[in-house]
Amino acid sequence: MRLYEALFIVKPDAPEEEVDGFVDQIKQVITSGNGTVEKADKWGVRKLAYRLQKYNEGIYVLVQFSSSPELVKEIERRFRVTDVVIKFITVRIDEKMKKIEKRKKAREKRAARRPSVQAPAPAVPASPAAHGTPAMPAMPGEPVVAPGTPVEPKEQA
Repeated sequence: MRLYEALFIVKPDAPEEEVDGFVDQIKQVITSGNGTVEKADKWGVRKLAYRLQKYNEGIYVLVQFSSSPELVKEIERRFRVTDVVIKFITVRIDEKMKKIEKRKKAREKRAARRPSVQAPAPAVPASPAAHGTPAMPAMPGEPVVAPGTPVEPKEQA
């Protein structure tokens, strides 16, 4: 059994009962062929990327199911012969799910190896500059003086 996703577009002017009947028919084909329907979502009317069979919009329907590859051929055959279906695509997603699961496990493994980050202990300031007050710039030939230190006046020569 493999996991598949079938997305098909139905004509926008198709009656709601006909669309629901076709979705039920696809579900019946899957279950009678020893498959299981995971979910069936009707996305409603959406604008098409380009014009298809004189239509600018269509009703999107997504069916996710697990089955054998032979059953997928039968479902696609039914999409082709049904007049209300404009376009369809069937994709195998179990390989993609395996890759996603593999990436998730690798990410968790890396996170477990990474050491936990602790808040650094507050450092004891060594100078007033450590408190965020910068030292006063010195003139050439004068010593550097930190703010708040008393300065003796210079003798004038």
